[in-house]
Parts: sequence; C-alpha cells; structure tokens
Amino acid sequence: MDFALPDDLRTLQRAVRDFAQREIAPVATELDRDPRFPRATLRRMGEMGLLGILTPEDYGGLGLGYLAYAVLLEEIAAADASHATIASVTNGMPQSLILAHGSQAQRERWLPRLAAGEAIGAFCLSEPHAGSDAAALRTRARRVEGGYRLDGSKAWITSGGEADLYLVLAKTDPEAGARGISAFVLERDTPGLSFGAPERKLGQHAAITTSVDFDDAFVPEEQRLGEEGQGFVMAMSALDGGRVGIAAQALGIARAAFAAAARHAEEREAFGRPIREFQGVGFKLADMATRIEAARLLTHRAAWLLDRGERATKEVSMAKLDASEAAVFVCDAAVQVFGGYGYSADYPVERYLRDARVTTLYEGTSEIQRVVISRQIHRETAR
Repeated sequence: MDFALPDDLRTLQRAVRDFAQREIAPVATELDRDPRFPRATLRRMGEMGLLGILTPEDYGGLGLGYLAYAVLLEEIAAADASHATIASVTNGMPQSLILAHGSQAQRERWLPRLAAGEAIGAFCLSEPHAGSDAAALRTRARRVEGGYRLDGSKAWITSGGEADLYLVLAKTDPEAGARGISAFVLERDTPGLSFGAPERKLGQHAAITTSVDFDDAFVPEEQRLGEEGQGFVMAMSALDGGRVGIAAQALGIARAAFAAAARHAEEREAFGRPIREFQGVGFKLADMATRIEAARLLTHRAAWLLDRGERATKEVSMAKLDASEAAVFVCDAAVQVFGGYGYSADYPVERYLRDARVTTLYEGTSEIQRVVISRQIHRETAR
C-alpha cells in the first residue's frame, strides 16, 4: 500500500499550487466583495488544461484520472472556492456525459471547446421545487418537427448566464417518471433561453448562480444527448465523479482556513506567549489538522477506486459527507482561533466559513449522502 502521489502528479500539483496562489488567491477577496465572473483567470486555467482534467487528450483535455482531478481541484479551492466551483461544474457533468453518451459528432463539436476553456459548461437539473428529489422536475421537452421545444425553469445553476453550453434535463414523457427524462445541450444564444438575476448568496460570490428559464426554446434533435428517456439514468451515473470534486473542493477550503489559523496562533500573543501554547488553541488546531487528513484519505481512496473502474458509490458519498462537514468544522474553528478578528472581513477566515457551508448542500446534501451510504450498507449486508 503506497499513499504517495505519483511523481508526475506531484510535479503538476506544485505547478497548479504556484499558479493558484500567484494568480487566483490575490483576487479572491476582491471577487467576494465585488462579485463578477472571473473570466481572465478561468482563461488561464483553460490554457493549463485545468478545465478539461478528465477529458481525453484526443478531445483537448489532460486525460487524467479522478485522483489527479481531486488533487488539482483542492489546489484551486485553497486559493478561491468560487474558481473551484466553476471548474468542478464545467469539468463535470457537461464533459463527462458528452464523453460517455454523446455521438462522435457531439464530442468533436463540444468537448475541445470545453476542455480548453473556450466555452464554460453548466449543468441544469435542480428546479425550484425539485432539489434532492431530482426526478420530480417539471421542465418539459415537447417533440416537434426537427427537434424539441423546451419550457420550464431551472434553479441554482452555477455559471448561469455566463456559461456557453447548458446540459439540460427535461421530461419528454411526463407519465414515465424518471424514465421519461432526456438530456439536451443548449448554447447560450438559443432563442427562448434566458437567465434570472444572480442569486444573493452567503458565499462563493464569484461563482455566479442564477435561474435558467426556457420559453418555447427550440433544440435540434442532434443536440439531444443519448436516447430519449435516458437522461436521468445518465446523470445519476455521473454523480460519483462530481461528488469527489466537491470533497476535494471542501478540502481546499479547509486547508486554507487551517493554514491561516495556524499562522495566527504562532503570531498572536496573550499573557506573554503565542496562543498556540494554550491547550484551548493547540488542541483545536490538532482537531482541525486531523479532520483534514482523514477527509483527504477518504477522498483520495474514493478517487482511486473510480480510477480503477470499481463501483465506489458508498466510498464517494463517505468522502463527500466527511470532507464537507470537516470543512465547516475547520472553518468555524479557524474563526474561533482568530477571536474577534475572525468575525472581521479584514481577515479571510470568515470568507472561508461562508464558502465552505454550501459544500454540505450541493451535489447532494449531507442528509442525502447518509441515505446513499445507509442503502449501500444494507445492500452489502443483504448479500
């Protein structure tokens, strides 16, 4: 058993860490206070291949596996969570589903643009009344001559209005439940496609989030992904990869918060000595470091299993659950280590806490992860 990362991945990790700390971290606070889509830094990430980590080289990506994806996304998140969220979404469902279920023409049309960062991808599943119960979506795709007409609304779409390509799930057969859902790819300039105002969120302000609305939007048949009725199954099959990405993102946020707290505990003095020497602070740092290391091991193991082609639904959910809740714990503890300063926007730990909170919600809430884990335990026990 070898826990060391391969030499080539460690080299790439260092390069991405240097880039993220040099070009992303310095603008993170500004983007939090004055939210805007970070196109300049995303363009540089695309040039480095960081927006097509999993996509094969034949289609313009790096062609790396899930372990590399987790390692590199952690580095981006340690610099800024918003960049990591945008990267995880465009790296995720749009590319993975087009690669797995698209025709050769669809792959050649869309994947090179997405992998190079020339186009940003968005994934449209959730609706105002359908979050965890994703099969309850109501967006309708009616078959017409030459394609489909879409009507409905999606909620909480990362990069809404900013992305160039939207992978949309809609019902082609409302009577068939989950088996009546199909997948489509729409371009931003599609007539009938519009976007709501950016959501006012607790954190991750530069990861612009809007509703996406369809009003008789025409989609040519050649832009349906896979067969009719297979959209929901396709999306669910790709969730494991997305959840590994969120676990890695949570790790990066937690790592940044821990580093800030550890530095502050060295520099801040009380009663004539550094506050790290007091058990109330020292033990807190010990717990923070332990939670991060444990979550990283779970995340890397889940990614390793995916790279081996093994079923890893339970392990992925464990990683996502533990890493996201560890991130909230670590960031909250970092605020406590800073004391009153931790509550001030002049220091980064309050932003880390706000950014971390959503990792327990998207790509399946903590409650949904526990449902998934418990079901997998039951299946294993019943064998």
